[in-house]
Amino acid sequence: MTAKNLTKTIAPEAPADEAKTVSVTVAMNAPMDTITLSHHLNIEGTSYQPGAKLRVPADYARRLRLSGYVART
Repeated sequence: MTAKNLTKTIAPEAPADEAKTVSVTVAMNAPMDTITLSHHLNIEGTSYQPGAKLRVPADYARRLRLSGYVART
């Protein structure tokens, strides 16, 4: 018996200029940053592959940079 993958997966083959906006729990009108992931990341049940471009709140982007999840440019 095999286990089903119940999480949604976002592939990194989106156009380079298009970044997916990720909704995480933050204050309304928080500034947003665009990041490129360097590692696989699961945010609120959605899996993102390395190389995926995401728009996330600036505070969350800072925490991801400190943790090493954001690719260096």
